[in-house]
Amino acid sequence: MTSAHPHDAQIRALYAGFLDGWNRRSGAAVAAGFADDGDIVGYDGTHHHGRLAIAADLRQIFTSHETASYVAVIRSVRPVAPGVALLLAHAGMIPPGGNDIDPRFHTLHTVVAVDEGGGRWRISLLQATPASWHQHPEAREALTAELRGLLASQ
Repeated sequence: MTSAHPHDAQIRALYAGFLDGWNRRSGAAVAAGFADDGDIVGYDGTHHHGRLAIAADLRQIFTSHETASYVAVIRSVRPVAPGVALLLAHAGMIPPGGNDIDPRFHTLHTVVAVDEGGGRWRISLLQATPASWHQHPEAREALTAELRGLLASQ
């Protein structure tokens, strides 16, 4: 059994900052939580490398496209090695102008966080993987209901 991470709250806050920046459509806010050499691998496989490139690339995306917003539930935060943690979360996407989650676009967010010193945690990698569960529609339906419950409580 893997124990919870001793810096659980800081790492959860780091992920919450990513979600907040994304939902506000701010490339700078999203990038603020990343290490200088951090990476994002998007839902469609797009790769952004480096905090400055992440900010610039997402600024361009947010300016030229209406993006879905996220609602998410963190599944775990655990240590991988000294100064390295792994956060797993399931996220649902609310289409632009919508008010409900589209189950076709559920996502597994995998976050590798690193301690840059003095308890300053940054995202080294955030990968968004489709969580379609084609062979397990009951799991997709359960996640949809769970995420809708989070929406209702907001």
